[in-house]
Amino acid sequence: MVRIILSLFFILSLTFSKYQKPIKTIHVFVALCDNENQGIVPVPDKFGNGQNPKNNLYWGALYGMKTYFKNSKDWTFIKNIKSNNPKVLERLLFKHKTSNTYLLADAYDGKYIKQTTIDFLQATAGRSEVSILHNSKTLNFGGASGLLSYIGHDGLMEFNVEGNFTPFNTNKRDAIVLACISKDYFKPYFEQTKVNPLVWTTGLMAPEAYTLKSAIDGWILDETDLQIRERAAQAYHKYQKCGIKGARRLLVTGY
Repeated sequence: MVRIILSLFFILSLTFSKYQKPIKTIHVFVALCDNENQGIVPVPDKFGNGQNPKNNLYWGALYGMKTYFKNSKDWTFIKNIKSNNPKVLERLLFKHKTSNTYLLADAYDGKYIKQTTIDFLQATAGRSEVSILHNSKTLNFGGASGLLSYIGHDGLMEFNVEGNFTPFNTNKRDAIVLACISKDYFKPYFEQTKVNPLVWTTGLMAPEAYTLKSAIDGWILDETDLQIRERAAQAYHKYQKCGIKGARRLLVTGY
């Protein structure tokens, strides 16, 4: 009898593992808005202190990465994780509620926007893997992520960067860059890292989290790049009231 029960348990375990969807991971790099250290049009001091994530425009404000995803009905906030990188002021882990998808978001001190950009680009090349242990599972982010995103000011307007941008492997990686005119400035680097530009921009924009969240919704569902870009455009138009045609011109996919 015991043998039969163990055999049934083994069969059920195999069946469950067969149909369990693989883990997807997303890593978001946020360069905190910083009036003092970035070439931006200044915002109110409360939102533009790049050393304080709490109220930062791109993190703790209403449409910032942390607040928007914490308030989302589709995501569960798991925990705050201490990063070994002193430039990362806050690191958060989220899980999607209806899929096996995890998201790691890093808030970088705004004065280190150049390093944020380098870290993001190296990750798009499959490098700088980050491993997080959660519920006895190892979740792999950084260069091991399926989707990588940068949110913040487009510092490449003011500086060039150097790093190891040669692809580590041939794994497919997607990237979303919510920063002003990101297609022009990130394209030379993406051509090196061989990442797929899922959504990036052709003009000035507000890099707020609703655009990212809507694009991720489609990515989780394995929609086409054009469908995902349309989700991003629809969300941007909804919040910015810029007209859907304008949003589609702003948010594009591919080279």
